[in-house]
Amino acid sequence: MKGIVLAGGSGTRLYPTSLAVSKQLIPVYDKPTIYYPLSTLMLAGIRDILVISSPADLPQFRRLLGDGSSLGLNLDYAQQDRPNGLAEAFLIGSEHIGSDSVALVLGDNIFHGPGFSALLQETARDVDGCVLFGYIVTDPQRYGVGEVNPEGRLVSIEEKPNVPKSNRAITGLYFYDNDVVDIAKNIRPSARGELEITDVNLTYLAEDRARLVDLGRGFTWLDTGTPESLLTASQYVQVLESRQHVRIACIEEIALHMGYIDADACHRLGARLAGSEYGKYVQEVASGWPG
Repeated sequence: MKGIVLAGGSGTRLYPTSLAVSKQLIPVYDKPTIYYPLSTLMLAGIRDILVISSPADLPQFRRLLGDGSSLGLNLDYAQQDRPNGLAEAFLIGSEHIGSDSVALVLGDNIFHGPGFSALLQETARDVDGCVLFGYIVTDPQRYGVGEVNPEGRLVSIEEKPNVPKSNRAITGLYFYDNDVVDIAKNIRPSARGELEITDVNLTYLAEDRARLVDLGRGFTWLDTGTPESLLTASQYVQVLESRQHVRIACIEEIALHMGYIDADACHRLGARLAGSEYGKYVQEVASGWPG
């Protein structure tokens, strides 16, 4: 499976901050926002990842992440000239995807919960159609909403409905088989001129090839698209990290745990950041690694 992080958009809801910097580079507590969706793909076992962003912001992402080799990844970059919809990611990334399945994660989404890596890897192992990830919310009218029948099968998808059929929001993480490239090529722009991810999902649903995986109790899904949600996400990460002495979305630690790098390589990555508590943590993890 290949991975795509869609880190485009103008971030107008975060103006004036995002006038100067991509919203995916704004920190959520102790690390750039993009670390969180990138870590999600890494936990799924995905190592070939395309970062899509605006022409102005791509050099900053390259400076931050490089080619990914220090993390045992293969990172590439592509530009989205303007926000033409989430589904455009599959057109921009068609060469990157090749003949493989693909996972798309939005660059401002944060996922955290028990057993997440195992769930992702199991789901990614054999994708036939599309797999969406649902999360129970109190305000489903703000989201794409998935309705399931009593047997748990996905039966409808609605985008920001006035009267939602369920309170199960569809999150910004999507797994697709290789058909998604052709499907994206054949959908038409919506009334707002964008290639909508919901139209891709509805195509799969019409073919009875869409399913919804619920992110259960004890799980957290956050986005960082507004000042309020950015603050909430930072507070969430700060509380967990300070109480548990672990780092959420520490990409160096994840690379070590996933076997992408060894302890020596992890320690060197931490040493580059040793002026920060984050860097010291990476070094501690590497020093305490078995063997």
